[in-house]
Amino acid sequence: QVQLIESGGGLVQAGDSLRLSCAASGRTFSSYNMGWFRQAPGKDRDFVAAISENGDTTYYSDSVKGRFTISRDNAKNTVDLQMSTLSPGDTATYSCTATLYELHGTGRVPYDYWGQGTRVTASS
Repeated sequence: QVQLIESGGGLVQAGDSLRLSCAASGRTFSSYNMGWFRQAPGKDRDFVAAISENGDTTYYSDSVKGRFTISRDNAKNTVDLQMSTLSPGDTATYSCTATLYELHGTGRVPYDYWGQGTRVTASS
């Protein structure tokens, strides 16, 4: 069982940066591949980024590649999402996820555990 709690969301201006953090409970955090998804109002939930259990491999959606960076600290049981050059199109609730599935070169795999989400609003 893994519990995930996100933090760091807020209201920013277009072009600003923001760092989201996800704190995970449990002693087996380093066994999980981790991901971030987002859901804009009235839209489906979309994959944003994923990172392998040891942090060596990362995956990003095309819409955030080059602007967002996912990282993890297995000693602290945290996974972060550094977001830069934010635009109104990035406005969404961002959720942290955990999975024991292999990422299979994409990160778009079934995830077992989800946080409640943290809201990010980028205004123009």
